[in-house]
Amino acid sequence: MPGILGKKLGMSNVFDKDGNRIPVTVIEAGPCAIISLKTREKNGYNAIQIGFGNKKKHINKPMAGIYRKINVDKALTLEPALIHKEFRVDNPGEFTVGAELTVEIFSVGEKVKLRGKTKGKGFQGVMRRHGFGGVGGTTHGQSDRLRAPGSIGSSSYPSRVFKGMKMAGRMGYVNVTVRGLKIIKIIPEKNILLVQGAVPGAVNSIVEILKTN
Repeated sequence: MPGILGKKLGMSNVFDKDGNRIPVTVIEAGPCAIISLKTREKNGYNAIQIGFGNKKKHINKPMAGIYRKINVDKALTLEPALIHKEFRVDNPGEFTVGAELTVEIFSVGEKVKLRGKTKGKGFQGVMRRHGFGGVGGTTHGQSDRLRAPGSIGSSSYPSRVFKGMKMAGRMGYVNVTVRGLKIIKIIPEKNILLVQGAVPGAVNSIVEILKTN
């Protein structure tokens, strides 16, 4: 079982049997319906495609056709999902189109891997983005250069700016994976996972919960 998709609801804390406070991230995980199966013979790789959430409008014709075909062939009533994701598996024949993956694929105490996008900070300067210190004061006429990056390259040679130079730019909203987070509690009736520690992403952002074994 590879994992499922979920939505980060926020952070809280719980207490263990010894009274120690444990910070946890609350995640609404699943249910995720299996949309399609990919096989090495047909697609070149083995994987399952799952969907999370409900998309109630603005469904494009290709996706509408896919769901229509699933519902007709399998006699199902699957609603179009908001997010689709593929997970590689060893044997896609073990799965069935239309089946649901829920939080019950995990167990308390199990360590999982979580992947999400960090909070977006927008366009930021070098002091916030890279931790530059500035010129250190307003002496020697530096009245308007306190947060400036300084020189970024020579003039005659190489007469250009090297790629990867630390400069101002977009900060955040990048994919981050956190490994080894322990599941503290599972609430199956509400599709809730309590995972120890912090998970990348803002509240209501989509995260992937992956099994590590």
